[in-house]
Amino acid sequence: MAPFLEMRNIVKRFPGVVANDHVNLTIETGEVHALLGENGAGKSTLMQILYGLYKRDAGEILLQGQPIEIREPRDAIAAGIGMIHQDFMLIKPFTVAENIIVGLEDEAGPLLDLRAAAHRLTELSKRHGLDVDPSIRIENLSVGVQQRVEILKLLYRNARLLILDEPTAVLIPQEVESLFEVIRSLRDKGHSIVFITHKLQEVITVADRVTILRDGKAIATLKTAETNPTELARMMVGREVLFSVSKTARKPGRPFLKVENLHVTDNAGHPKVQGLNLEICEGEILGLAGVDGNGQSELAEALMNLRTASGGRVLLNGQDITRATTATRRFANMAYIPSDRRQVGSVGPLSIAYNSILGEVAKYSRAHFLLDEHRIRAHAEDLVKRYDIRVAGIRLEASKLSGGNLQKLVLARELSRKPDVLIVEQPTRGLDVGATEYIHAQLIHERDRGAAILLISAELEEILMLSDRIAVIYRGKIMNVMVAGSVDITELGLMMAGIRTDHPRNVVDNAE
Repeated sequence: MAPFLEMRNIVKRFPGVVANDHVNLTIETGEVHALLGENGAGKSTLMQILYGLYKRDAGEILLQGQPIEIREPRDAIAAGIGMIHQDFMLIKPFTVAENIIVGLEDEAGPLLDLRAAAHRLTELSKRHGLDVDPSIRIENLSVGVQQRVEILKLLYRNARLLILDEPTAVLIPQEVESLFEVIRSLRDKGHSIVFITHKLQEVITVADRVTILRDGKAIATLKTAETNPTELARMMVGREVLFSVSKTARKPGRPFLKVENLHVTDNAGHPKVQGLNLEICEGEILGLAGVDGNGQSELAEALMNLRTASGGRVLLNGQDITRATTATRRFANMAYIPSDRRQVGSVGPLSIAYNSILGEVAKYSRAHFLLDEHRIRAHAEDLVKRYDIRVAGIRLEASKLSGGNLQKLVLARELSRKPDVLIVEQPTRGLDVGATEYIHAQLIHERDRGAAILLISAELEEILMLSDRIAVIYRGKIMNVMVAGSVDITELGLMMAGIRTDHPRNVVDNAE
């Protein structure tokens, strides 16, 4: 019996780069197949070819033994192949049913039969254990349920192969296990799933087989029952990788940054941060744990005055900087690594070299405001080398970088300033295990140097590993601030979902 899908000798070239170098991938019917690789290894390119977002330069794709051509996503969907991106493609004011049928030609017309669609969705939901009400608006659903809607959308379109791109990145622990149950149920009913993730333990937990890509080539396909995270990491990066950080216990110093009764709204004027209190001390990492969308980004932007606070105060070394400009804060040695690396963290049309000095142009200027190109080039080349930013050259536009390599560039620029206060959002999102290991070591180094670091991350393992204290945010309020060493991950997950569980052994400060 032929495999459900085969990709044979797939080649994809970009200027100066071979993204896929004669890659072979076989997906069996009724299996969960994980795809692993470093940033730039070619896994996303391979899946975008399969979903019709890129055209391959060579090779062939076979569906149940028969060659097929996939020129655009419509072809992939017609072949029973669907993809769920990390950023959900849902219209929030619409109901679940409306989101499911939007764009379907056979559902189009002057009279949409939402009742029939809702009935079919209810049947699919029950059959696959998805538990989704078709009549609820997306804006009223948790992130975990929104992900179920994305899965339902593919099932409604009769997808037999589902590609999941970093599906657990925005989920709390309880939602991750629920997703795994859904994935196993789909597999047992004959669906095939490609699972792209950087979390190696998840590969072992949910996948049947795993294919590792390195430098554009598929170097191995293994049964997960016969491997382990250490071996997978070594095959991905070609060396041993440390999964823990060396962090010495230290007593935090004086508060560097204090937030008092802060209120911040979003672009529509809706409250996102509501009376929030925090303090971050010299020589500590304060981890802010929470499901994306609970005010984390608005808080970070307000701390750098990229978003105006509607109430409360921000104090830096005892000085009120609530109304101070972003430039003033940077001059006072605050640094910021945003979650949106393309729109906020970089200027796409500028070169890598010029992006490496953003915020410090005067430092690299000579008389008459002329830029010192030699110093800029040396600085950029040093960052590229130290942070393993994989580029053809520093004159390349930043917009041409992959997400992971652009993240490395932003991190490198901000950490090279040796800031007193560092606000960092999602520092390793999209990074492979080798780059993550390096970034974690750098953050610990900054902490040991005496920096006060606010670490905002959707990765609970990252929060638990790096933080000295952990604050949990829910709907713009702090649920609790706790000592990191003895936090129970189940309790943490419940608080991230808005359920308060106070335990004196953990609680340092009830900020709300």
